[in-house]
Amino acid sequence: MYHDVVEGSADVYAIEPDRFREHLDAIGRAPAPIESCTSGDWLITFDDGGDSALHVAEELARRSWRGHFFIATDNVGRPHFLDWDGVRAVAGMGHVIGSHSCSHPDRMADLTYEQLLDEWTRSAELLTEVLGAPVRTASVPGGLYSADVGRAAAAAGYGSLFTSLPTQRVGSTQGCRLIGRLAIRHDTSAAQAAAVVSGAPSQWARQRAAWRLRGVAKKVAGPRYESMRRMLLARRSS
Repeated sequence: MYHDVVEGSADVYAIEPDRFREHLDAIGRAPAPIESCTSGDWLITFDDGGDSALHVAEELARRSWRGHFFIATDNVGRPHFLDWDGVRAVAGMGHVIGSHSCSHPDRMADLTYEQLLDEWTRSAELLTEVLGAPVRTASVPGGLYSADVGRAAAAAGYGSLFTSLPTQRVGSTQGCRLIGRLAIRHDTSAAQAAAVVSGAPSQWARQRAAWRLRGVAKKVAGPRYESMRRMLLARRSS
């Protein structure tokens, strides 16, 4: 799971373009299509719909690799995000466009089931209208998954839902596949990225441990967690 591929960003999940190309070179084999992926395959995903997605899509297309780009539809056209022409351009290069909800809630799992269904349904309908083809895949914004998040995605018609849980096991809920991911950070080396794709247990175990610790912090801090995290990141970048 990647986010922005940009120079000079302080975001912990943003990666420099040169390092991103080093990752792809080290991995060395194309990702599988989501329609036919099985155990042992890998996929490459990009959350949020930042405007760097255009350059990323071009880099992947040069390698004949297919990426999965998840768009928070309320952010389309805002500063530093793709506009609708950009979304269409990424799709036109052969990549998969999916939903990242409408509003990108900080705490998706805290929404009611009705709110979740609205987020998933409206974003899919808008993306389908713009692209002229059904949108059948999505990713959970903010990484906070719950059973209702998955059930609402299935009810909205998605066949696959990517979570932020660092697991290689594919689950399902009401016919919707649940696919875990390992998050790439700004300091992830090319060797580490290649190890992740190869399924090296140490990489996945390390991030699962960190994931559990963050889960405890999120539960204790509640809605304050995201504002505390943003404040900490701002201090690191200053």
